[in-house]
Amino acid sequence: MTLYPMTAKGAELLREELKYLKTVKRPEIVKSIAEAREHGDLKENAEYHAAREQQSFCEGRLQDIEGKLSNIQIIDVTKMTNNGKVIFGTTVTIINLETDEEITYKIVGQDEADIKNNLISVGSPIARGLIGKSLDDVVNIQTPKGKIEFEIIAVEYV
Repeated sequence: MTLYPMTAKGAELLREELKYLKTVKRPEIVKSIAEAREHGDLKENAEYHAAREQQSFCEGRLQDIEGKLSNIQIIDVTKMTNNGKVIFGTTVTIINLETDEEITYKIVGQDEADIKNNLISVGSPIARGLIGKSLDDVVNIQTPKGKIEFEIIAVEYV
């Protein structure tokens, strides 16, 4: 059994998506299929096939979410003592020592990752390079652009 690490917020968002799919999206799709059936010949009915495809996607996503929720390991760093060590769930501010560019990332589970909001997956190269390190450490991280040297300037357990 594979456990999926996830923040408390990430688990709540998955539960909300599950509820939405079951209570809103699934009934909408069933209604669309019923309406498409009323139009006659199902072999040449594009609306029917589109609705069935939506239903298949929705049911697959439901199964995926339910499977993950049954095997999640919620890690809430807000209840831990901040010892300056980078772990899953921490918010880390690093500075690129070449460009002096400062960036803040929160290390989250795979399903929560959203680079536009600076949420990086625990499996990403940057997160793997940071986990286990401490405040003020200098780390070399292999990125798609090559090795980059960063300094950890802040570690928050929020």
